[in-house]
Amino acid sequence: MAPGGSALKEVMESNSTGMDYEVKTAKVEVNNNKPAKPGSAGIGKYGMHSNNGVYELLECPVCTNLMYPPIHQCPNGHTLCSNCKVRVQNTCPTCRYELGNIRCLALEKVAESLEVPCRYQNLGCHDIFPYYSKLKHEQHCRFRPYTCPYAGSECSVTGDIPTLVVHLKDDHKVDMHDGCTFNHRYVKSNPHEVENATWMLTVFNCFGRQFCLHFEAFQLGMAPVYMAFLRFMGDENEAKKFSYSLEVGAHGRKLTWQGIPRSIRDSHRKVRDSQDGLIIPRNLALYFSGGDRQELKLRVTGRIWKEE
Repeated sequence: MAPGGSALKEVMESNSTGMDYEVKTAKVEVNNNKPAKPGSAGIGKYGMHSNNGVYELLECPVCTNLMYPPIHQCPNGHTLCSNCKVRVQNTCPTCRYELGNIRCLALEKVAESLEVPCRYQNLGCHDIFPYYSKLKHEQHCRFRPYTCPYAGSECSVTGDIPTLVVHLKDDHKVDMHDGCTFNHRYVKSNPHEVENATWMLTVFNCFGRQFCLHFEAFQLGMAPVYMAFLRFMGDENEAKKFSYSLEVGAHGRKLTWQGIPRSIRDSHRKVRDSQDGLIIPRNLALYFSGGDRQELKLRVTGRIWKEE
């Protein structure tokens, strides 16, 4: 959602057969603390068995994250990570002695000799890594949880794709449609009063995968515009297997867009700011809407296909 903007909690009563899409206002209550699916039993939060004493030694007693060099210790041998050393104001949280600048080189050396599984092992990653390579891998692991793609609120829910599909349907009440073609008519009264807004997300089930259709109003420089774009619920490499087109027009004129859907690994704001989609200046959108240009009635059609 654009800074200072408002979310248009509007649910389109629609299907994918080419009908007009009227809008109605709906209150959306979202549980932003809904957890993702639980992991496999016996696996700790780092993808390692929690009863392993070595890994327990490498866990910071303050933040409970795994420690990486420099690992600090107090004169009595209690350890903690470098981030927490600042947070505890150089005082050992265990014995209250002053920490000083003592490095626990022995523990750092032990960690260097370890090979450990990815923390997303329970989600499908079965690779093993040297201890100091594990963190870098996890930042880009293709099995890491996805963030909720809903753009109308700051939603912190994460999970795998099936979890997020259920979450979008049950918590955000988004429209779910089967099919690879669509025909949406976005309607809004007093469009000149709306500078920044996000319309309700629509999700399409196509080729056994899910695609999110976004539509929003924002300022591009000094110019008010509307933008429609598609995101793929999966990784970037999978997204590249698909293409999509969008079209809007009336009175013998039209704008078209063709591209590759962006992965939901990229936030909707990142995609919007990169202008990777169909951009319609507001004056042109109102011209396509017809009438006295006091109401937005914009029909956006599109299709999704799979590249061979």
